Parts: sequence; C-alpha cells; structure tokens
Amino acid sequence: MRRLMKNPVGLLGAILVTAMVGLALVGPLIWSGAANAIHPQQISQGSSSAHLLGTDALGRDMLARTLAATRLTMGLAFVATLIGTGAGILLGAAPAVLPRPVARAVTAAVDLLVAFPALLLAMFTAVVVGLGGRGAVLGIGVALAPTFARLTHTLTASVTGSDYVAAARMLRVPRHRILTRHVLPNIAEPLILNAAQAMGSALLGLSAMSFLGMGVQAPSYDWGRLLNDAFGHVYVTPSVVIAPAVAVTLAGLGFMLLGDTFAKAAGRTTATAAKPVPPVVARAEELPLPDAILEVRDLTVAFPGGVTPVRELSLTVHPGQIVGLVGESGSGKSMTAAAIGQIVPHPGLTGSARMRLCGTDLDTLGAAERRKLLGSSLAMVFQDPTSSLNPALRVGGQLAEVATLHDGASRAEARDRAIERLRRVHIKEPEQVIRQHPHELSGGMRQRAVIAMGLMGTPRLIIADEPTTALDVTVQREVLRVLREVVDDTRAGALFISHDIAVVSELCDRVQVMYAGRVVEELPADALHRARHPYTRALIGSMPDMDTDRSRPLTTIPGRQPSPADIGTGCAFADRCALATDRCTERPALTERDADHLVACWEA
Repeated sequence: MRRLMKNPVGLLGAILVTAMVGLALVGPLIWSGAANAIHPQQISQGSSSAHLLGTDALGRDMLARTLAATRLTMGLAFVATLIGTGAGILLGAAPAVLPRPVARAVTAAVDLLVAFPALLLAMFTAVVVGLGGRGAVLGIGVALAPTFARLTHTLTASVTGSDYVAAARMLRVPRHRILTRHVLPNIAEPLILNAAQAMGSALLGLSAMSFLGMGVQAPSYDWGRLLNDAFGHVYVTPSVVIAPAVAVTLAGLGFMLLGDTFAKAAGRTTATAAKPVPPVVARAEELPLPDAILEVRDLTVAFPGGVTPVRELSLTVHPGQIVGLVGESGSGKSMTAAAIGQIVPHPGLTGSARMRLCGTDLDTLGAAERRKLLGSSLAMVFQDPTSSLNPALRVGGQLAEVATLHDGASRAEARDRAIERLRRVHIKEPEQVIRQHPHELSGGMRQRAVIAMGLMGTPRLIIADEPTTALDVTVQREVLRVLREVVDDTRAGALFISHDIAVVSELCDRVQVMYAGRVVEELPADALHRARHPYTRALIGSMPDMDTDRSRPLTTIPGRQPSPADIGTGCAFADRCALATDRCTERPALTERDADHLVACWEA
C-alpha cells in the first residue's frame, strides 16, 4: 500500500476504482428514481438546468441513468472476470496434473485461443449462448480465460522446478495436492494482481457488446446500452453521450492503471522442454560393497543435443563418512546429486552400472518402492534454502509433512519431532520457529531448518549441495559444525558438494575432484597436500592462506572449463594444463597411483 501511495499512476487508478465501487454501492439507491422518471415534454433534449447532460428518447435524465447503471455494469464485469480467471487458472494449471499427452493438447488449445481475437471470441460465444447480459458475461469470460491460462501455465512451470516441489514428489505427494498446496499458493499473488487488469478489460468488453446490441437488453441498461440508445442523437444533442462515455473511460482507465501497477511487480519466467536421448552407460563387473551406504558405478547423465554433464562417475560413501565432491561451477557436481536423488530435470536421463543405496540396488526397484526408499533413507540439503522451503507454508508444517507421510505419525507426534529436530541443529526457541514462515528466518536458520527437515526421518545418506555458498563465514562454520555433528551422532554417510576446496579439506574425510563431468582425482582429505593432478594442485594453489605473498596477484587457472556438449575424447583439462603433451589427446583412466589415492593424468 505504501508503494501504491508513492506511485502517481497507481494512486490515480486506486482513486478511480474506489470511486466506481462507491458509486456501484450507492448509485441505484440515490438516482434510480430520477433515472426511471419519464418526461414526455423533454424527449431527446440537450444540456439544461434540469438535466445537466441531456435526456434520452423518453425524456429520462442521462446523468442519473449513468450513475444508476454503475452497479449493473460493475457487477457484470466482476462476474465475467471471475469466469475468465477461474476458467483460465483451471486450464493453465491442468497440464501440471494431467498425463503428458493430454497436457500438451490442453496447452495447444490455449495457444490457439490466445491467437484468436478476444472480442470476436466473446461475440461468437454470446451468439451461441443467446443475446443478453448472460450471454455477454459468458462471452467476455471465455475471451479472458486464454490469457489467464497462459499466465497460469507460465507461473506454474516456474514453481514446479523448485526444490520443495521436487521434494514433495519424492515424498509421493499426489499431483493434485502438489498443485493446491505447493504451486497455486505461490502463484496466487500475481494472478490476483493481474485480475485487476482483467476487470478493466471485462468492463470495456461488456460495454462494447452492449453498444453493439449483443449485451444488456431493454428495459435493463448498463453504460454500453446507454451509449447505444444515445448514439442516434449524438449529432443533434452530443451531450447525451458524455456521461456513459466518460464513465466507461474512467472505470476502464482506473482498473487498467491499477492492474498495470500491480502486474509490474510479478516476475514471469518461461520453461522449455526437449526430446530426451538415452545416455551411453558403461558397465562395471566388481562385486558390491556390503557396508557402503551409497555405491555408484559408472554414473552418466545425458541431455538432448549431446550434452553429457556427468560421465562414468563412480563414488562410495561409508557410514559416518563425509565424502567431498569439489570442482568449478559446471563440472557436474550438482547434477551428480540430482541423479543420486532421482530428480534430474526433464528431459535428462541417467544410467549407471550400479546405483546402490543402503545395500539396495535402485535399478531393481519399482517406482513406488524407489520413492519410499529415497524418501526415508536420503536427505538432500540444497544450496538455496529459500527454494527448498515453500514460502507459503509455515516451517513446522513442512518439517512435519515428512513424518506424517512416511512414518504415519500423527500431527502432534510430527510437531514434537519437528521441534526436537530443530533443537538438534541448534535453533533456539524451536516452538516459536515452527509457527514462522521461511522469510521470517535468517539465512543460517533456514539452512539449518532444511537440515532438520532431512533428519525428520532416519536418513542414512545426506547430500549437501553447496549448503553454505550464500552464508557469511560465521554462519557457514555453524552449518558445517551441525552437519559434522549429525553425521557423527547418527553414523549416516554424507556427500558434501562444494567449489571451495578449503571447506572440503576441513569438513570431509575423503575428496573427489571433478572436472568436465569426470572424477580426475580421489584421495583422503588430509592428503590434499599430496595432490598429484594438475587441476587439483591448481585449485589448492588458488586458495590464499596466511603465508600468501600479498604483493603478488592471486593464483588463477587460465582458460575456462569446456561445455558439457564440447568435451572431446582426450583429457578435458589439457588446454589449461602446463604439463600437457601429445599423449593427452587420449583420455587417461582413473587409476591408483598410491595407497588409497587415484589420479586420472598421464603426467602425474
């Protein structure tokens, strides 16, 4: 409201809309008598002291009739807006819950209707339904629906890619509940704000329909009907069209200005889809490790167009162990986490020689069994807690949802568990925090709340995808301490993803260095000073310490990492490596050079 008061355009729109709403409430009560009074001796007169803006063909006062018609005009526009917005939201949200072929058909139908002129669509509907106020209202509602459907579809697509929606899918939340609980509440604001603009369009459209004789019929009258009745006398007594014309203009302008002011605050994003292609998957023959919490062999993630962000990656996480996955942005770290959690975005596909979680091969499970295992044994802590937590729901409800869905806990039991888990991650006054929304918490508290959400079940594996990137150093240390404590207390395994090799060396037990979708070196964290791969040594060298010469520029790695679509058959780091030779045109395999130390480099 403060912003609205400071915006002259929005303030003018608010004043006009308020005035029209006030007239709609009191207009018929005050002016209906004068509006319906017939004066045969004053038929079709111009402006006079008795009738300021003239009279119609029956001698009725045009100003009084315009003021009295405000209620019917505004009421019909409101109903048409409700029909248009309601139908549009249903059409726009339907693709999120319908099977893909049906969803595409609905989207194509909406695109076709958007391309059709709105007024012609309204007139066609009115002719089919029948002339009159009801037909005009339905016609305008049908004409408004495609625009709202397109807006809803766009907003829905932006929300369905959020981490908390992906988590809800992992929890086997039904599609319709995801839509009503997670998607629609988070797109309600821009839809409501754009409804003000739609109200102005509905009012102008209804007035146009009535002016053309396809809307309100005598003896009822709205502003468009008054313009229709007065149009035959406009050249003789032009004052008779002033009142309804000004009313239509001011009301439409008010709603348009107000809606435009609100609509500028609503962000709009688009989402695209592509046809998937199967990845190339390597095969491994070694026996599975019986004590490993997570065992991945030859994991590959591929997208259309030859984009392969993860290539034949293997890793193992044991109980009580934190494995660090480190590398530059774009090296495939987060996509690896998504593949393990089975949340690679469409149209990406994953394949592996083996993917075992808690001793169970995920590839042998059905969809329901896989979701149950992942939902109960895997906890994911994403980089941005704001996208992991639904801003429309309270923190306690989001934590409790895990316990109620997976463990069948009652609401009271789930609430008590949520309080205990928040206390476990060192959040003060958890009884108050569970009643708050995510925006009321600090960044560090939100991240710890996400960790607590992962602990609502009994996770055996915790995947933390750069959970401290957006936090200051002090809060970062607190979050890392909480993660270490959780792993030590529960004997769970953890996969910690970061681009900060200093953080990885401090927190993790073992480190895997990724470059261009592959692991190029694997070694214990306390042995990083003995790193052999040129890329790992370059990462360590670019990290300043207390002994760094401040008179010299910081060490950097020349060049840039290749795109996942441009990786050749040789060593991907060769173009940036000072040790590169002709042999680097062939890709080196990840082989053991020292005890518990693997390197993929010909010269290391």
